[in-house]
Amino acid sequence: MAKLEYDETGRLLFTQEMRKEYTILIPQMLPIHFGLFAKLLERTGYKVAILNNDGRSVVESGLKYVHNDTCYPALLVIGQMIDAIQNQGYDPHKVALLITQTGGGCRASNYIHMLRKALDKAGLSFVPVLSLSFGLEKNPGFHWSIGLIRRLIYGMMYGDLIMNVANQVRPYEVHKGDTSAKVEQWLNQLLDRFDQGDGMTRKKMREILDEICADFKTIPVAGEPKIRVGVVGEIYIKFSALGNNQLEEFLLEEGAEPVVPGLTDFLIFKIYNRVSDVEMFGGSRAKQALCKFFMGYVEKCQLDMIEALTKAGFRAPGTFAQLHELIHGYLNDGCKMGEGWLLTAEMLELIHSGTPNIVCAQPFGCLPNHIVGKGMIRVLKDDYPDSNIVAVDYDPGCHQDQPGKPHQTHAGQRQAGRRPRGGSHPAGGGSLLIGDDNKPLFDSAPAGSTLGLCRGAAS
Repeated sequence: MAKLEYDETGRLLFTQEMRKEYTILIPQMLPIHFGLFAKLLERTGYKVAILNNDGRSVVESGLKYVHNDTCYPALLVIGQMIDAIQNQGYDPHKVALLITQTGGGCRASNYIHMLRKALDKAGLSFVPVLSLSFGLEKNPGFHWSIGLIRRLIYGMMYGDLIMNVANQVRPYEVHKGDTSAKVEQWLNQLLDRFDQGDGMTRKKMREILDEICADFKTIPVAGEPKIRVGVVGEIYIKFSALGNNQLEEFLLEEGAEPVVPGLTDFLIFKIYNRVSDVEMFGGSRAKQALCKFFMGYVEKCQLDMIEALTKAGFRAPGTFAQLHELIHGYLNDGCKMGEGWLLTAEMLELIHSGTPNIVCAQPFGCLPNHIVGKGMIRVLKDDYPDSNIVAVDYDPGCHQDQPGKPHQTHAGQRQAGRRPRGGSHPAGGGSLLIGDDNKPLFDSAPAGSTLGLCRGAAS
């Protein structure tokens, strides 16, 4: 059994010996992407498991070991990890936990410290916690390499593309389940290829992206175009079905086509912040040059993905540069806490690309999201009167334990539709979204969620 070692500050380290013996538990956020990431980490020599435990027990674990005033994503992530150790059959003396650490002004910077505090409270202080970051915390048994970073970028491109084509095909499939089966087929195929070292060059990635698009084109589809509904917001709540109460599933059930911006723009956004910081505040030009190089490489890979989608006749997102251009006149580069200006830019891109109905999913009390998400809705509605944007807050009291059940609104929710300038939303239950024909698109809000105005915030 690996010996516990600590650094000079008393922090428990993940050692080389632990790398051989321990399983690294990773909370779920993006099923397609994270499955690929886990396989790539395994090929590097780590033992990895993606957590899929959900239900009320996850929320209760979070409430028990994390104070109720924290961000909902932190509560869910920490709750999922502790619930897994306590109830999912893992040996607590043979697991480590991996969590992101941003280092910015968002409270996400404190998740790792909150996790360690929760583990101590749960009697699990001997479980090592790994920081998924660049340079904030170091562990002798876990480190980045250029090769691993490059492969993870390719994995992200595969994940974004599969998510994109699946969302465009699934609402129209003739045989229900064809799209999900195709997603599973390609995930297994990619994992097998990764085992053989295939698909890990940019040239090969381009070929595989074309293969994926062509294969999804073979799925029989029918029906008139559905109303498209974009999903933006805080990154975890936006992507995680556990966090947003199966929002995409809800949209499909209501006859809409979900449009979810991918993970790539968020990564480029985080790199770009390091570049712009030097211009605004000063800093190392050498680090800036390195970040520019890294960003340029990811942008080239993103362009490969966009070209594959376009060639196959799928609707493709714009480039990061085009996204950045849209935000001019609204927010500047200094607005970068949380999702920063990227969130507003994603709403603008959706509006410009024919998706004016947008759900902004956010944790209750998330200051960055309430500024760049909810706080920008009125401005966007003034500039784009046909847009229909609703902010939905999620918290522990909103969790729905059983997916697929009818979705009910909270009492006191208000209609999210157009309103005259200077007016207010009509009171009452109302509909979540109003289409261009001024008819309700949905009969209710996503399960257990709270529309933005229900807590006195103005949009």
